Amino acid sequence: MSTSLSAVRVTDDVYWVGAIDRDLRDFHGYETEHGTTYNAYLILADKVTLIDTVREPFFEEMLARIASVIDPARIDYIVSNHSELDHTGCLPQTIERVRPDKVFASSNGVKTLDAHFHRDLGVTAVAEGESVSLGNRTLTFIETRMLHWPDSMFCYMPEEELLFSQDGFGMHLASDERFADTIEPSLLRSQAAKYYANILLPFSPMVKIAIEKVRGLRIATILPDHGPLWRNDVSRVVEWYELWAAQKPVPKALVVYDTMWRSTDAMADAVAEGVRAESVEVQALRARNHHRSRIAAEYLESGALIVGTPTLNGCMFPTLADVLSYLKGLKRKNLIGAVFGSYGWNGEGIVQVKDALAAMKIPLAAEPVTVQYVPDEAALDRCRTLGREVALKLKGIC
Repeated sequence: MSTSLSAVRVTDDVYWVGAIDRDLRDFHGYETEHGTTYNAYLILADKVTLIDTVREPFFEEMLARIASVIDPARIDYIVSNHSELDHTGCLPQTIERVRPDKVFASSNGVKTLDAHFHRDLGVTAVAEGESVSLGNRTLTFIETRMLHWPDSMFCYMPEEELLFSQDGFGMHLASDERFADTIEPSLLRSQAAKYYANILLPFSPMVKIAIEKVRGLRIATILPDHGPLWRNDVSRVVEWYELWAAQKPVPKALVVYDTMWRSTDAMADAVAEGVRAESVEVQALRARNHHRSRIAAEYLESGALIVGTPTLNGCMFPTLADVLSYLKGLKRKNLIGAVFGSYGWNGEGIVQVKDALAAMKIPLAAEPVTVQYVPDEAALDRCRTLGREVALKLKGIC
């Protein structure tokens, strides 16, 4: 066990004792280009308490950080706010090493932990609004079901106004900086948005419920399970979540396309030109060059999705099939859409994209534009018109 791994003080009696995973590049289909952290927290109350654990390979790192503050055997309680394995992977080893008096989780958390580990971990279920005394401190539990698993919950320490928010208000960002106010603001917002888009967007109704549950609490610091801690101006991240959860139309169009012989590429350029002609922001992303999770981050803050595809073997291009399948699962609301594409002898790819948008409940703001083989100037003008029509309709609803 390394002695160079130290805990980070959050308050006089609360420490970050998590782990930094700088090498993680994929999190179940989410491209984590900046790595991540697995955050765990140690409370030095009369009943010493550990909030969450870390992914299994990082057990010794977490234990070393705990040992920099206190003998791990002195831990009395463990709280599991969220049962996903990046937070509970080493829970069985932690219990075996620490032998705590009690382990707490939500009722759904108890079931999930049983299903993960197939052994009796001796977990006690806690209910919405229930409090556990740590002697000189208190933890109150707030159920946040489907944020983003059925077991998820927050816990709140009123004495120091701390909200332990599990996967809420987090991001995948490995850094030596533990606090959000020490990180470059544009990086902070972009990674928070990407995290929300890929993890929490489908559960936006539950995000609204969770925010209402904590709205009346005095919160000095938010301590999520991934990324930096929010200790100054915590309202900033809460306001971002309120904005993203509302899913209101946004005056920005996202063009997602791919191409075989640059015909659809040229059409995408013309569509984007038409959108800009109406003074609406547009982001054009070629699907093979941008990971689906990067596209999802742009999708979160767009009001229109315009998709362009060639036809390959009677189907939409495979990269578009991947992206649209992924975006469908994110359940973004209040969008308009459009479709364009090229084909050789069969235009079924464009039809399939149109059907995919219908399945996503995205109404078309313009008639599809299709071109056989290579677009001429008249076809490109039709693409510019499509872009302008989408932009005008978008401005009308924003």
